Amino acid sequence: MNIQSAINRVVFAPRDERMLVAVEVKRRKRKRVPFLPTGGKGDYMTYICLSVTNKRPAQLLITKVKQFEGSAPFTRRSQWAVEQLRQVNGINPNKDCPEFDLVFDNAFDQWVASSAPEKCIFIQIMYHACQTYWEGKEGVPGSPSGDQQKGQRAQGGQGSPGAQGGQGSPGAQVGQMGGPVAQARRKSTVGPRPHHTEFVNCQSKLTGDACKMNLVLYRCKVFFNRMKKVMVSNQSRSQAGGPRAGPSGQRPPGGSMGSVVQRASQALQERGERLGRAEDKTVDLMHKAQQFADTAHKLALKYSN
Repeated sequence: MNIQSAINRVVFAPRDERMLVAVEVKRRKRKRVPFLPTGGKGDYMTYICLSVTNKRPAQLLITKVKQFEGSAPFTRRSQWAVEQLRQVNGINPNKDCPEFDLVFDNAFDQWVASSAPEKCIFIQIMYHACQTYWEGKEGVPGSPSGDQQKGQRAQGGQGSPGAQGGQGSPGAQVGQMGGPVAQARRKSTVGPRPHHTEFVNCQSKLTGDACKMNLVLYRCKVFFNRMKKVMVSNQSRSQAGGPRAGPSGQRPPGGSMGSVVQRASQALQERGERLGRAEDKTVDLMHKAQQFADTAHKLALKYSN
């Protein structure tokens, strides 16, 4: 079971929620509290998770989850609704980078993901989830936007030909006199309309239409990065343990394990570069296919006439 499945099973499933994506993060600027002792590195790991409730109407939530050493597997620390998320800052719109910012109503967090592909997957899924969530909110009764549209329709239907000609009924005149009071009460009950989440400094391929292909590429990069970390950690442990003697009493030549890991790391790096080139070629092919489709459509219209 991978880490995301474990977080979903321990933290979100008991609360009748479904996790969409999680990313391991660290603070770019660590908060220092002078009267609290600071723990050493590796005491806990932090994950930013995006989840949705199973109940209707669905609610989109951003949750901070920590995994402490020597205690419960995962602990939910903070949670915000998507209405409180004002801005997602991708820091660099020109290349993949692990840094990103989350701006809430009452918090501003600066994070560094464990790798750039994991951050890109997180932002891409969050962007499309927010778009779907806000589109579903439009016109829903009880929401500020839906109540505002209902109030506009009610105001448009109050006028009648008799009222426009100045021959309204006493009940209509009473309604007109009480109009400002009713509007004030309506505004007090509806409240201000929430602002949609703003995505700034994010790459266009994260907020574009070719989401499935990009997700596959980024997940491949994440897999190769994890394999590389595992091999590097194995190399460091083997170097710390020192070379062991063989069955015949002779020690293996030094650096043999290091050379194997180095070749594997180089192969992973080359494969990542090939994936990047394949991604660029895929985007070019999409543009060429769109141009070809437009040309074919124009020719079909020309010869059909």
